[in-house]
Amino acid sequence: MDAGAAAYADGDIKCNAGPTEKWKPIAKLKKKAWMEGWELLKTQVEGDCYEVYARTESGQAIEAFFHPVTLKKLVVFRRGTEIYRAPGFTG
Repeated sequence: MDAGAAAYADGDIKCNAGPTEKWKPIAKLKKKAWMEGWELLKTQVEGDCYEVYARTESGQAIEAFFHPVTLKKLVVFRRGTEIYRAPGFTG
């Protein structure tokens, strides 16, 4: 993944998640990503979003952002290019 594109992506995503005490445990996010068929490489908090680095079933490396309260998948990048954005998400 292009480090410049990844840094741009990180700075560009805002989840507006509110107080962290309302966030779901990151373990639930890991299960959700596993249910997508992804092999998790790393999960972390990035700003006010959950960020996942993973490999898809076809072996593609991706970076995805999830809302920490709803665990809704918001945006997915592959090699710095946006390949998915949740309908209506403008963050």
